[in-house]
Amino acid sequence: MKKLLLGLGAMLAWVSLTFAGSETYSGKEVKQTVAPAPCPQWYADQEWDVALWGTYAFTGTEAANDRYIESDHAWGGGIDAKYFFHRYFGLGIEGYVLDARSTNHEDVTGFTVDNQNRRAIGSVLGTLTLRYPIPCTRFAPYIFGGGGAIFGGGRTEQITFDANTDSFRAEVRDAHTEPIGQFGGGFEIRITPHIGWINDFSWNVVNGPENNFGMVRSGINFAF
Repeated sequence: MKKLLLGLGAMLAWVSLTFAGSETYSGKEVKQTVAPAPCPQWYADQEWDVALWGTYAFTGTEAANDRYIESDHAWGGGIDAKYFFHRYFGLGIEGYVLDARSTNHEDVTGFTVDNQNRRAIGSVLGTLTLRYPIPCTRFAPYIFGGGGAIFGGGRTEQITFDANTDSFRAEVRDAHTEPIGQFGGGFEIRITPHIGWINDFSWNVVNGPENNFGMVRSGINFAF
C-alpha cells in the first residue's frame, strides 16, 4: 500500500513540474491598433498676421482718361496687419504707397511740351478676410474686401501760354483725397507655422469717373 501511495505521489509531483510556469493562450491574438499622428496645424485661431508686400497697379482705362492715378501703371509696396478671431476669418488694416509717373504731351501755340509728373499715391483701408486653410496642407485660399481713403492723386498740371507775359505758365490742380473700396482674392502657402508666402489680386473702386484700378500683390506674412 505504501508503495502504491509513493508511486501516486511521485506521478503527481512529475505532472505538477511539467505544467509549472507554462502559459496558456486563448487561440485569438490581440491586435493593437496605433492611431495615426495628427496633421500639423499651419494656421491657428486667435492669430496675428503682419504682411509686407510689393505691388503692381494698373488702371482700368487709358491713362489719358484716368483722373486720379493718371498713369497706366505704378509700382509700390505696403503692409497690413490682421487679427484672426478664428482661423477662418479676421479683421485688419492695410496701407500702401504707389509711385505713379506720367508724361503728358501738351501742344501749346504750335509748340509740343513734355510735362512729366511723378507723385506718391497712398491709401489706408480697413479689411475683412475670409480664408479656408485646407486640412493637412500648407495651402489656404482667401477672399477679402474693405474700404477706406486714397490720397495723393488727382493732381493735374497744364501748360498754357500767357500772351500778357509772353511766356509759358503751369496751371496746377492740387491732389485730393477720395473714398476707395476694395475686393479681391488670393492664396497663402505656409513655409513654417509662423512664416507664409502670400499672393493675391484686388480691384479698387475710386470715387469719380474712370478712376478704378487693379492691383497684384506678393509678399511675406508673419504669423504670431
